[in-house]
Amino acid sequence: MTALRRLAGGATRAAAATGSENGRGRRAGRVALGLIVDRLLGDPPDRLHPVAHFGRAMTRLERHLWADSRLRGVAYAAAGLGQGLLAGRLVGSVPVAVAASVAGRQLRGVATEIGERLEEGDLQGARELLPSLVGRDPSRLDESGVAAAVIESLAENSVDAVVAPAMWALALGAPGALGYRAVNTMDAMVGHRDERFARFGTAAARLDDVANLIPARVFAALVVLTGPRRWREVIRAVARDAPAHPSPNAGVAEAAVAAALGVELGGPLRYGSRAEVRPRLGRGPRPGPSDIRRAIGLVDRVELLMVAALVAVDVGVRRGGRRV
Repeated sequence: MTALRRLAGGATRAAAATGSENGRGRRAGRVALGLIVDRLLGDPPDRLHPVAHFGRAMTRLERHLWADSRLRGVAYAAAGLGQGLLAGRLVGSVPVAVAASVAGRQLRGVATEIGERLEEGDLQGARELLPSLVGRDPSRLDESGVAAAVIESLAENSVDAVVAPAMWALALGAPGALGYRAVNTMDAMVGHRDERFARFGTAAARLDDVANLIPARVFAALVVLTGPRRWREVIRAVARDAPAHPSPNAGVAEAAVAAALGVELGGPLRYGSRAEVRPRLGRGPRPGPSDIRRAIGLVDRVELLMVAALVAVDVGVRRGGRRV
């Protein structure tokens, strides 16, 4: 009897594990559908966008909770993550949660507009649009500086706004997508190294680092697959240049894109009154306006490859289920 109980228990655990794997596999198609919806429709208006509502709620919470304290920052980050997970539970639908969490179409659209301004010789117009993508001061950037900022944003935000929410949705469903979006939004709001948020924003910044650790490296792997002629350069750049970047994840994404394009990113930049000297990423000339178009094509292919992989997993799981 004891042997029979052990055998039955082992079979039950195996069935549960298989069911969990099948659940994630079948979820892959719903994640792909959410990405496709974003590609077709883009972001909803701010008055309807859940991320905009979340941002306003967290701004109010920060005003009440702020103190120059890491412990207060932990409470803020926990409250925000809880809101995101709860919103995902209430939404329930994986495609809806993914479509609300990703922003690949908007990211590529803004980058395209800035690139077109540069190609037309309208440097000032490109500078005026740049703050919608990056937080750095655009007033002193020349044409190459604007191009580098756009390409770096395309790389980093393709992780934050495409790969990571899709991966968390695949792992945890709708709560994973909206929970991740909450974490990333909090990092953008308070995860700064300035006087106000250096301590208060630590928990949000570290939580975002952990949440993006695997997605950033998956993005780099997808870059390798979309540009096979330069795969060696991409791997070398990620191994050689990314560790010197202050972000454990942005450096990986930016180094991968720099190497895939054959340009150099990084270098000095300015956030308001604060100047930083970022490491050089990649080997080659500094980027120009035409490189923005190439970078947009690269991250677009990365997203399409991810959609194709998710669909393939979904089809494979469904066929396997029918055979069983």
